[in-house]
Amino acid sequence: MIQSFALGIGGAAGQGVATPGDIFAKIFSRRGLHLNAYNAYQSIIRGGHTFLTIRTGPEKITNMGDRIDLLIPLNQDTMDRHLRLLTAGAACIYNSDTIHPGTAANGVQLCPLPVSKLADISRNKVAQNTLAIGAGLSMMGIGFQALETMLGEQFKKKGDAVVAENVSLARTGYEYGTQNFKPFDTPLPMTDNRYAVPSGNMALAMGGVAAGVKFYCAYPMSPSTGVLHWMATHARRAGVMVRQVEDEIGVVNMAIGAAHAGVRAMCATSGGGFALMSEGLGMSAMMETPVVVIDCQRAGPSTGVPTKTEQGDLWQMLGAAFGDYPRVIGAPLDIGDCFTMIPEIFNVAERFQVPGIVLCDLLLSEGRLSVDPKEMDFNPPIDRGELISNGNGTPGSNGTNGNYKRYKITESGVSPRAVPGTPGHIHTAATDEHDEDGVLISDEFTNPTKRRAMMEKRMRKQAGIDASVPPPQLQGPREAEVTLIGWGSTQGVIAEACDLLNEQGISANQLQIRWLVPLHGEAIVNILKTSRHTILVENNYSGQFARYLRSETSFVPDGHIRKYDGEPFMPHHIVDAVKEQLKGTTTLSVPAHEIMV
Repeated sequence: MIQSFALGIGGAAGQGVATPGDIFAKIFSRRGLHLNAYNAYQSIIRGGHTFLTIRTGPEKITNMGDRIDLLIPLNQDTMDRHLRLLTAGAACIYNSDTIHPGTAANGVQLCPLPVSKLADISRNKVAQNTLAIGAGLSMMGIGFQALETMLGEQFKKKGDAVVAENVSLARTGYEYGTQNFKPFDTPLPMTDNRYAVPSGNMALAMGGVAAGVKFYCAYPMSPSTGVLHWMATHARRAGVMVRQVEDEIGVVNMAIGAAHAGVRAMCATSGGGFALMSEGLGMSAMMETPVVVIDCQRAGPSTGVPTKTEQGDLWQMLGAAFGDYPRVIGAPLDIGDCFTMIPEIFNVAERFQVPGIVLCDLLLSEGRLSVDPKEMDFNPPIDRGELISNGNGTPGSNGTNGNYKRYKITESGVSPRAVPGTPGHIHTAATDEHDEDGVLISDEFTNPTKRRAMMEKRMRKQAGIDASVPPPQLQGPREAEVTLIGWGSTQGVIAEACDLLNEQGISANQLQIRWLVPLHGEAIVNILKTSRHTILVENNYSGQFARYLRSETSFVPDGHIRKYDGEPFMPHHIVDAVKEQLKGTTTLSVPAHEIMV
């Protein structure tokens, strides 16, 4: 079992849950520990229930796990929701002036803080937060100096007086915890490793910069807004033009316009915004202008549950825009992969002059994960394909001085693409069907021969796209009793579930799908047809990937595990469901929602 420690901080929006979370996360990271953070919150500014989980340890942490070792409730609601989920060895630090604990399980340590005696709450409304941080770190065996340094960094913009006040409060909490609370059996370790702790949105934005994006635009829509925030903050330093646009129709058209002008262009949205972009995606395909669109999925339909996660947009991506056209769709496996995928998908999109779609979700977008900086390559290979940016042409181009044909019919389906204004290359961008010169076929008459030739030219690109991305690989023992299939962000939680199953005597392996288009259906079926028992895991109601896999390959798994309450899977959801299905009880498991968020 993975050695880890999980911290849960909960309260109402506006009670300051985020700041303690940031402090704990930075301290853990600077101890050289891995961490994974997930914040479950409501779509209101004040009130509602917010619960931040930070799980840390010396081994790689891929999900928020199954348990809480230390609970810090900032209000009664959080105590009522979460105390009963704590098990032996866990602890709960709470403000004894305002919160009543109720009955805890055997072996759970209740740690009351007499906040009004330890601090002047008339001056500092969030004194309980800082006191609890100090007491918690004392119980974890972490020295006070680490907290003092972090508080100095956290509050330096507010002045020395605020820093001094918070250090004093934290020291009081630390000393009180040392004197009154039993420390955890195993102090948090320290390693020499150093990790970055980006959110998925930060990783997507940084991946864009690494890929050479020079234009980014968006309309704010959770959970994708963090990409816009990062880009806007670092625009000048990164050399990116950033624009906030009036709506998502304008966003995608502006991005396509920038790509048409010759730069790498990217935009991000959520499912509702992507719906408005669909026609623009078709224009990108017809113009053969590569653009990358990120969809950060949230629970739908319509505005749905704006602050909750889901894998519910797959069929929208597959059917985006009308008509047939080639495209590439990828689903990052974790937050580090959010960074890695952007340069990769840009290379494919530009090489084949097609739209690229990145299918992320709130779990990754707004979660945080420790990433080794060495794995973040800011100088990845850049392949811009048949791009002509000067009068000399490129290999495979068909000359200058008026002989240039933007949509030249080629064996690969890819035609040379000239940046507008390149000497000797008259450039026509056509959104209606056209011939090789870009002249609309309906301007003479609807020419069936030319239409067929152009359609076949574009669709020939798909074969090249298929060959340009690798098929998925099986992870784990080949002859396992059960094979768990997932796609995108469920990578980490399925991997841990496999480890738990193997420890419990049920051999399990995993097939995780990263590229959705191309699907590599033949390779997938060759793996699955020899599997003993296959179960498909996904965060949606209808089994969208299961339907997609069946439509492309006719393969039907033996069972399904689905979750659609807005919260991500925990490892035990999958473990329990696998056991249930192996007993033959059911072929469809819908994990119950714990009152944990």
